[in-house]
Amino acid sequence: MGITALATEQLGDLVYVELPRIGAALARGASCAVVESTKAASDVYAPVSGEVVAANADLGEHPERVNEAPYATGWLFKIKLSEPKELGELLAPADYAKSAGV
Repeated sequence: MGITALATEQLGDLVYVELPRIGAALARGASCAVVESTKAASDVYAPVSGEVVAANADLGEHPERVNEAPYATGWLFKIKLSEPKELGELLAPADYAKSAGV
């Protein structure tokens, strides 16, 4: 799980990331992490339900990695799905871009 490149552009340079604890149960749509930039702090919402099985501890020292590589080293956490059907309800990249006005 992470945030999109579009979101990193809108947020600006990240200076702090607060991740969920490993073992936390997340409900789809619930606030589960916080990213703070030079502009503002923003909640990150779980797009699916499940248990946090890993968190990117490297971001504590290097939050800028989210900006640099949101789809690679800038990942936030990993979830073991509890409701696999929720994957089918996520937006495809083109639909996300359209909903974001890109």
